[in-house]
Amino acid sequence: MTDTRRRVKVYTLNEDRQWDDRGTGHVSSGYVERLKGMSLLVRAESDGSLLLESKINPNTAYQKQQDTLIVWSEAENYDLALSFQEKAGCDEIWEKICQVQGKDPSVDITQDLVDESEEERFDDMSSPGLELPSCELSRLEEIAELVASSLPSPLRREKLALALENEGYIKKLLEIFHVCEDLENIEGLHHLYEIIKGIFLLNRTALFEVMFSEECIMDVIGCLEYDPSLSLSRKHREFLTKTAKFKEVIPISDPELKQKIHQTYRVQYIQDMVLPTPSVFEENMLSTLHSFIFFNKVEIVGMLQEDEKFLTELFAQLTDEATDEDKRQELVNFLKEFCAFSQTLQPQNRDAFFKTLSNMGILPALEVILGMDDAQVRSAATDIFSYLVEYNPSMVREFVMQEAQQNDDVTKHLRCYQLNGEVMIHSMLDPETNFETALAYGANNGEKLLQLLLGTLSSLFSEWEKDILLINLIIEHMICDTDPELGGAVQLMGLLRTLVDPENMLATANKTEKTEFLGFFYKHCMHVLTAPLLANTTEEKPSKDDFQTAQLLALILELLTFCVEHHTYHIKNYIINKDILRRVLVLMASKHAFLALCALRFKRKIIGLKDEFYNRYIMKSFLFEPVVKAFLSNGSRYNLMNSAIIEMFEFIRVEDIKSLTAHVIENYWKALEDVDYVQTFKGLKLRYEQQRERQDNPKLDSMRSILRNHRYRRDARTLEDEEEMWFNTDEDDMEDGEAVVLPSDKSKNDEDIMDPISKFMERKKSFAMVKTGIGTKLSTSQFTVCNGFATCFKSALYSLG
Repeated sequence: MTDTRRRVKVYTLNEDRQWDDRGTGHVSSGYVERLKGMSLLVRAESDGSLLLESKINPNTAYQKQQDTLIVWSEAENYDLALSFQEKAGCDEIWEKICQVQGKDPSVDITQDLVDESEEERFDDMSSPGLELPSCELSRLEEIAELVASSLPSPLRREKLALALENEGYIKKLLEIFHVCEDLENIEGLHHLYEIIKGIFLLNRTALFEVMFSEECIMDVIGCLEYDPSLSLSRKHREFLTKTAKFKEVIPISDPELKQKIHQTYRVQYIQDMVLPTPSVFEENMLSTLHSFIFFNKVEIVGMLQEDEKFLTELFAQLTDEATDEDKRQELVNFLKEFCAFSQTLQPQNRDAFFKTLSNMGILPALEVILGMDDAQVRSAATDIFSYLVEYNPSMVREFVMQEAQQNDDVTKHLRCYQLNGEVMIHSMLDPETNFETALAYGANNGEKLLQLLLGTLSSLFSEWEKDILLINLIIEHMICDTDPELGGAVQLMGLLRTLVDPENMLATANKTEKTEFLGFFYKHCMHVLTAPLLANTTEEKPSKDDFQTAQLLALILELLTFCVEHHTYHIKNYIINKDILRRVLVLMASKHAFLALCALRFKRKIIGLKDEFYNRYIMKSFLFEPVVKAFLSNGSRYNLMNSAIIEMFEFIRVEDIKSLTAHVIENYWKALEDVDYVQTFKGLKLRYEQQRERQDNPKLDSMRSILRNHRYRRDARTLEDEEEMWFNTDEDDMEDGEAVVLPSDKSKNDEDIMDPISKFMERKKSFAMVKTGIGTKLSTSQFTVCNGFATCFKSALYSLG
C-alpha cells in the first residue's frame, strides 16, 4: 500500500503571484551525487517521473506553514511549495531539512528571509531576542510604535514575529480589545488597529493560524473596524454574523470541512473588504495571506470531491420531482458557486473537479433542471453549463450525441411496437379469422386494449420525435429569453458557437469529432435554431419586426454566418435544401438597419466563398433582387447599407466571378446603370462585355491567354540566354528577310513564321543601325524590355500561324 504520509503536491509561484500546480507525487530525501548534497526528490504517482529535484541548501530559508506546507525560494523569482496530505509526512521532511541546516525542528523558519546588514548582525549577536512591552492598556501606544518601527527591517520583523508567537501576545491584545470596547476607549481602539494591521504585514503563517482560529478571528476583524482615518467605525462583524448566512443545502458531516469553509470565507472577507488596499511596498508582505486562502480552497474542493455521499445526495435531490422549488434553487445556487469556486484552481485540480462532476451525472441533471419552470433555477443552471462548455466542450458534445443515439433507439422500438400492434388489430378484425381464433386472442376486449396501447405508443413516439435534447433546451432558452436586451441569449449563443466551432474539435485515427457532431447538429438541432427565422419570413417582409425579435434574429444570423465560414458542406446542403438564403434576405426589408445588415453580411459571406454551388443557387432563385431593392430604396444616402452593398458588388467585379457578373448585368443593369458616383457597376458591365467578347472570339481569348502564360511562366534562365543570343547576333550574318529563331522555338517551321515577323525584323535592323550610328548602348533593362516584347509577340504569331 502506498505511504500517504509522503504524498505531496508540488507548487510554483508564477509571475501573477498565483500558485501553479506542477503535479502530485511522493517525496523523499537522499544524497544526490550530481548535486553534491542531500536533496528533496518528488516522483509523480502516475508514471514515476521526476517532478522535483532540489538540493537542501544550508543558506536557503525554508518555511513551515499550516502544519502541512513547506515553502522556500530557490532563486530571486522562483518560489516552491510542497503541500502534504498528512501532517506526519510534513514533520518528517521538515526534520530532514532542519537536520541538514543544523536547526531545531520546532522552528517554523530555518533562515532569515533576506541578508541583514553588518549592523543588524551585530545587534543580533548582542540581543538574541526582541523584548515586548507588557500587554497593558496604558502601553498600547508604545506597542504600536514598536510594531511600526520593526516593519522596515527584515531582521526586526523576524524577531517581532518570534516574540509574538512565543508569548501568546495576540490573545492578550484581543483581551485588551474587549476592555477598550467596553470602556469606549477610541484612542486605544485606534492603536489596536495599527498593531493588528502591522501583524498582518509580518507575513507569518504561524501568526495567521492564531489570528484565524475560531476563537480569535472575529475579534481580529473587530480590531480592524476602528480605522483612525475614518470618522465612523465599520460594521464588519455585524455583517458576518447577521447578514451573511451559512446555508447547508446538503448537511456536511465532516466538522473539519465545515470549520475550513467558515474560516476561508472570513479570511477572504478580511483580504477583500477589511484590510486597506496595500501599497506597492506592502503588497508582497501579504503573499502568505494569499497562499493561506489558496491552499484552503484547494483543500475544501478536495474534501468535497472525496465525499461521494455528499455529491450523490446533491444530484439526487436536484433531479427529484418531490424536491420543493426553494430547496432546488438553493441546491442549484450551491452547485453554481461550487463551479465558480473551481475557476481559481490550477488546471490539474480543475480537471479532477469537473471529471468528478461528470461521473456524478451533472449533464443529465442540468437537462432536468433546464426543463423546469423556475426562471432563477434555469438561469443558474445555464451558468453551470457555461462552466462545463468553457472547460471541455468535447465532453458536452459527446454527451448530447449519446443522448441523441439513445433517443433514436427508443424511437425505433416504439415504431416497431406500434406497427406490431396495428398488425394484431388488423388480424383480429380480418373477416377470414374464425370466431374461435378471435376468442383465443381475446378479440372482444383485446381490440380496445390494443388501441389504448397504440394511443399511448403514438403519444410517446411524438414526444421522442421532438428531439428533447440538452442542446435543444439551450437553443430554446436562447430563443425564449425574456430580457429586453437578450443578455442571456447572447451568453447562450456564445456557448453554442463554442460547441459548433471545429477549431476545438478532436480528431483520432478512426473518426473525427467534427464529422460526427456536425452530422448530429444539422440533423437534430439546426431546425430548432432556424425556427424563429423561418416563422418570421414567410412573406415579403418580416411578419414581426419589433426590437426584441430583431435582436434575436440578428443573433441567429450571426451564428449561421459563423457556420457558413466553418462548416463547408453541412451548412451548404442545409441552406440550399431549405432555401435559407431567400428567407434571410426577407430581413433586408426590416426597419431595423442592424438586422438588414446582418442579412446582407450573411449573403456576403456566402459570395466570399466563390463556390459555384452557392452561385447557381443564388442565380436560380434571383436572390440579388432583395439586395438591389434595398439599394434603390436607400437612395442617395451615404450610410453603412449603401457602402456594404457596393462593397459586395465590387468584390464580384474584382474577383471576376463570371457567373454572378453575367447574372447581375443581364437582370439588374437597367436599375443600376444610372449609379455613377462609383465605378463599380460600370466596371461590372465592362467585365460582362469582355466575357461576351471572349465568347464570340475564342482566338482572341486564346492569344491573351498565351501572352499571359509567356509573360508570367517563362523560365528566367531561358529568357537571359535568349537575350544574349538575340543581341549578340551579327546583323551581317542574317540574310535579307531571315528571321532569327530562338532555341526554344527551333521546332517551328521557318516558312510558317517568316512573313508575319519580317516587318518586325526590319524594325530591329533599323534600330540596330541607329544604335551604331549614334555610338550609344542601351541599358540592360531596355534590352530586356525590347527582347521580352519581341519574344511574346513572336509566340503569339506562332499560335495564329
